[in-house]
Amino acid sequence: MRAVRFHEHGDTDVLQVDEVDRPDPAPGQVLVQVHGAGVNPVDTYFREGSYQPFTMPMIPGVDVAGEVVAVGEGVDGFAEGDSVVGTGIGKDHYGGYAEYACVPTDRLAVVDDDVDLAAAGGLGVAGVTAWRALVDHANLKPADVALIHGGSGGVGHAAVQIAAATGAHVVTTAAPEYHEQVVDLGADVVLDYDRDDLADAVVEAGDGGVDVILDHRLDDYLQFDADVANLGCRVVGIGENDPQIGLSQSSAARGKDLQVTLMSMFNTPDLSATLEKVGYLVDQGDLEISVARTYDLDEAAEAQRAVLEDSFLGKLVIAP
Repeated sequence: MRAVRFHEHGDTDVLQVDEVDRPDPAPGQVLVQVHGAGVNPVDTYFREGSYQPFTMPMIPGVDVAGEVVAVGEGVDGFAEGDSVVGTGIGKDHYGGYAEYACVPTDRLAVVDDDVDLAAAGGLGVAGVTAWRALVDHANLKPADVALIHGGSGGVGHAAVQIAAATGAHVVTTAAPEYHEQVVDLGADVVLDYDRDDLADAVVEAGDGGVDVILDHRLDDYLQFDADVANLGCRVVGIGENDPQIGLSQSSAARGKDLQVTLMSMFNTPDLSATLEKVGYLVDQGDLEISVARTYDLDEAAEAQRAVLEDSFLGKLVIAP
C-alpha cells in the first residue's frame, strides 16, 4: 500500500510517499481502508519534532475515516463493512495518511453508512475538541451565550454547530468572506475579528456579556475574554500562538469569577465515547464537516503547509 511517512524530523520536505506492506490488525484493532484523513496543525508538530512520536519512520495523521476491512482478535462492536471515524492515532501510532490504517477500537466509532467518509476524515480533532471544550469543560447549556473565537476554523466551525445544537445563543468571529457560511452553520451573530470595537460588539450581541468562551488564541484574547465575560463565565483555552499567556488586568477576571480551563484533546478519557457523541450529531444532520480542499497522498506536504498558512473555512482532508 502507499503511505506518507517521515523518516526524520524537519520541514514539509521530509514527507515522502512509500510503498509499504498493508498491516494486519493486532488484537483490539481494526484495519480501516482510509477514505479521508484530516490535516491538523498537530500533525505538523509531530513532523517537525515539537511533539515526539514513538516510532520512526512515522505515518502522520491524527484523524481517519473509512471502511473496516478486517477485525483483530477480541474486537467487539465493529465488523467488516462498518463506516468508522477515528482520532488520536498519529501521536503514538501509525496515522491516517495512508491507504490503510490499523486503528485501536478505543479511538474509533461507527457512523451511518451514508456519511461522507472523506469529509468525516476531518471530524475527529475538530469535533472531539469542540465537544470536550463546550460540553464537558464549559458545561454549555441552552440559552447560554457562547463566544466562539474563529468560527470559520476547523475546531471553530464544529464548535459553532455543536453550540447551536445545544440551544445556545452563538456569537462568533470570522473574516467577512466567511460570514454568510458561518451563519448557515448555526451562528446567531458573526463579527469581523478585525473591527476596532469588537469587545463592545460582542457584549451587545450577548445582551450584556457571554457565559462560555472557546478560545484558540489565549495569548491574544485572554484579557479580551475577561472584559466581555458575564459573572461566572467559563473560558476554555485550546491553543495559543505564543506560550506566554496572561492577563494585563486581572481584576476584570477576579471581579467576574472567571473560570479558565486549559485543555488538550489527547487527555480525553474515552475518545471512542466522545466520537460516538459527535458522530451522532453527524448522523442526525446537526454537524457537518466543511471540506475546503482535498489532497492526495502525493500532496501531503502542500496540505501541511496550507493548514498553517492559508485562510479557509472548515478542514483540509487527504483522500488517498
